[in-house]
Parts: sequence; structure tokens; C-alpha cells
Amino acid sequence: MSDGVETRYPETCPHVIDHPPMRMTWEELTMLHWRYPASEVQALLPDRLTVETFDGSAWVGLIPFQMRVDVPFLPEWRRVLHFPETNVRTYVSGESGEPGVYFFSLEAASLPAVLTARTAYQIPYFWASMSIDHHGDRLRYESTRRWPKPRGAHSLVEVEVGSRFGPDEASDLDRFLTARWALYGDLGPWITYAPMFHEPWPLHHAEVTAWDDELVAASGLSQPIDPPVVHCSPIVNVRCGWPGRA
Repeated sequence: MSDGVETRYPETCPHVIDHPPMRMTWEELTMLHWRYPASEVQALLPDRLTVETFDGSAWVGLIPFQMRVDVPFLPEWRRVLHFPETNVRTYVSGESGEPGVYFFSLEAASLPAVLTARTAYQIPYFWASMSIDHHGDRLRYESTRRWPKPRGAHSLVEVEVGSRFGPDEASDLDRFLTARWALYGDLGPWITYAPMFHEPWPLHHAEVTAWDDELVAASGLSQPIDPPVVHCSPIVNVRCGWPGRA
């Protein structure tokens, strides 16, 4: 692994969040990533964000998983805040040069979570009907958008989970796609930045056995054709910081 990638995208989170407004657990998570021309992705970003590239390409991810949110002052909402989620994202840097994630869309099966995230973090959540089925080493994710438009946008992903990555097995590309410790949003004329903390990913190899997705194209991107780069992870515990101006 090159020193530049290891320094810019460290395996261990570079910051600590002592008093997070919420704690999350991401379970049964799969990452599918495709190459895109940087110009195509940049055209969909706010002016003050710059798409990051690896090996000359921008990368776009489709990430389905099970979300569990615990808000300290809303313990009675725990059942409401446990739901499947699928996001479409890319990787960017702000004017400060800090790397992070930018979401084109996030599907969630909880309407309260959708409304809260749209308001507090200024990221484009959509309410969807979703399911996750886990049988042995196979995971199946399905999602159909309910609100807002375009309604009916559908995604189906099936993967077979393989062995866990060994020590030092992760490549520069693996690190570029997974070692992300902040998210960007846009609030009118401002860009927002929120730090994220979780333990290093327990990454597993995986193979796609079925894939029929409309969410990437619904974000305004061309429909991916080539096989994706695939990673899976069983669980990480996450602390989300307060968003502020980038």
C-alpha cells in the first residue's frame, strides 16, 4: 500500500467524537462500486466540492445495509429507528481538502428517520419499502422508493459473502473506497461537514449473484454496466458528530 493512500485514508479513524448526538450500528452491509468519468460525477456535485479519483476514475457506490440508530434522548423511538437503508454515494473533498462521502440518495424504511435526516444533516433521504434476507452466506437486499420522486425506483442486490480480509490484504483501492471518516451535505449556499467515527472495517470478500438496480441511474448518473467491486462487512458501531459549515 502506498504511503500517500495510507496517510490520506487511514484504516483507523483520525478523530474522536466524545458526545455524539446519535450512535448507530451498521449491520449486514454490502458495498458495490463502479468506475465513472470524473467529469460525469463532478457535474452533479455542489460547486465547492471536488470529486476524488483513484486510478484516473471517480467511483460511485451502492451500499445496502441494516441501520440501527440510538438517540440518547429518544429511547422510546428505538424500534422506529431500526430499519434497512441503501445509499448511493461518491467520494469528495471540500475546500479545506478534507476527504469525505457525498450522498446522491439514501433510501430508508423509516419515515421519521427520513424527515429527521433531511432536516438535521441536509442529506437526500428517501422513504422506501425495503427488506433484507440473510440465509447462510447469502444476503438479499430489495428496495422500492415511496417518497419523494422518482417514486418506484427499485433496487435488488444478492451477494454471497466470502472470507474475511487478512492482515494487510486491503489494497490502495480497498482503502480509498472504505476508509472514509466524514460526510458532506449542502444547505443552500453552504456546504456542511460532519465527522464520523467507527472501528476499522471488518471487510469480507463477496461475489454478486444477482443485481438489478435503478437507484444509481435515478441519481442522474449513467447506468453502470461492468461488474462492481464488492466488499461486505458484518457490523460496525458508529458515532455521528454534529454537522457544521465546511
